[in-house]
Amino acid sequence: MNRNAVNPGPKTEPLIRPRTLKAMLAAFAAVLGALLLSEAWAHRHVIFPWEEWYGFYAAFGFVAYVILVFLAQYVLRPMVIRDEGYYDR
Repeated sequence: MNRNAVNPGPKTEPLIRPRTLKAMLAAFAAVLGALLLSEAWAHRHVIFPWEEWYGFYAAFGFVAYVILVFLAQYVLRPMVIRDEGYYDR
C-alpha cells in the first residue's frame, strides 16, 4: 500500500487520462465554435432588436449562468445553510 502524509489512501489512476480530457475539451470547444459560426446562416424571427446581434444568445446564456451561480452562492446558500452541529442535536 502506498501511503504518505499528503495522500494517506491507496494510489489510484484517474478516471479519465489527461490526454483524453484534453481531446474532449478541444472537441467541445470546436463544437461551440462551429455553433457560434453557424449562427451567421441561421434566420431567426426576432422580437427585440438586440436579438439580431451576432452571438447574442451565447453571451446571454453565459451571463445568465454566471448570475445564477452567484445568486445561488451568495443569496440562496445563506438561507438554507445549517450550523455545524445542527444534526448532532
